[in-house]
Amino acid sequence: MGNVIVGQSGGPTAVINSSLAGVIKASKKAGIEKIYGMHHGIEGFLKEDLIDLDDYIQSTADLSLLKRTPSAFLGSCRYKLPEIAGHEDVYEKIFEILEKYDIEYFLYNGGNDSMDTIKMLSDYADLHDKPQKFMGIPKTIDNDLPLTDHCPGYGSAAKYIATSMKEIIRDNESFGAAKPTICVVEIMGRHAGWLTAAAALSKGPDCSGPDMIYLPEVTFDVDDFMAKVKQLAAEKSSVVIAVSEGVKVADGRFVCELGQSNDYVDAFGHKQLSGCASYLTNLITHETGLKSRAIEFSTLQRCATHLSSRVDIDEAYNCGYMAAKAAFEGDTGKMVIIERLSDEPYLVQYKRYDIHEIANVERKVPKNWIINNGTYVSDRYLTYASPLIIGSLLPYYANGLPKHLTLKNKAKKD
Repeated sequence: MGNVIVGQSGGPTAVINSSLAGVIKASKKAGIEKIYGMHHGIEGFLKEDLIDLDDYIQSTADLSLLKRTPSAFLGSCRYKLPEIAGHEDVYEKIFEILEKYDIEYFLYNGGNDSMDTIKMLSDYADLHDKPQKFMGIPKTIDNDLPLTDHCPGYGSAAKYIATSMKEIIRDNESFGAAKPTICVVEIMGRHAGWLTAAAALSKGPDCSGPDMIYLPEVTFDVDDFMAKVKQLAAEKSSVVIAVSEGVKVADGRFVCELGQSNDYVDAFGHKQLSGCASYLTNLITHETGLKSRAIEFSTLQRCATHLSSRVDIDEAYNCGYMAAKAAFEGDTGKMVIIERLSDEPYLVQYKRYDIHEIANVERKVPKNWIINNGTYVSDRYLTYASPLIIGSLLPYYANGLPKHLTLKNKAKKD
């Protein structure tokens, strides 16, 4: 058997390193001689910036610490491979590097755009009769990959969002002033509202939950929003609203673009979205004179490994393990998916699916799960999401703070 290389791409998650741990475990069990990591994904790979994982992962304790480490241990990237036609030199270089390091198995952990990398590399290998195997490992807090029931990373982000919403609601209710405070919480989600929907999980016997939830699947009407806010403010002493960063008005503009626009666009043509809550709270204060507060979770919702879901950690690990196992069995051009067998008891199984049906396809929240004229999510969503946030994995602590495994740790091992 040849060697293995694994890369991490796109936005990190709280459990992306659990998938890496799964790849390492499966590779060692299969007797793979060398396990390489791409330093900053395919972009680093093209520079031959490779990491010998034996320098960092030498024991079960190291794997256990890796699972408890947030962000992408190997370093991530947002790098788009060009189309094969007209760019054969790029692909020739990639396969030259694979052959130089005797790499037979290429595993890539990422979301929609990352799966496009697996698609193009496996297509090139098939076209030129190359022996290397290419497998995708699902990862995205956005939960928008098709065919899989859900994506590793989503459960932990949902848990963080629901927990933080409970705490924000508790805080906002503390004052009970004659004039209510309006709090707008901005949650990630460009075109799919899975993350923002997770705000509904905060509702329970000890929490009223958010008053309204706005997802990008529904056109946002600013006037209707303001009318509902004024009505809530007349009835309650505390109003908390969850809104996706990606909500759009009828003419197609993001709400965040109604305020100060950010023109930054990444390699995949995605605009950087920020400022939706800020725009709305400024509008609320201007029109009502009420105190309003904007809270933007931003990076926090994807890096809070201290609050990760045990279900999510285990499933991320299993996806990494199963992707490596599939490659060793000769499979290629596929991604591991999670198939739900039942909600209660919660049971899943792992399958492999053709990457061509997954790459660059975006799955959104079903319209029939969005209720109350586009301002909340149904019990069907709660049934779907509730099992994904169960359990926890306590951090290892040093000096009162969670301990992490990083590439800098090598100096201490040497």
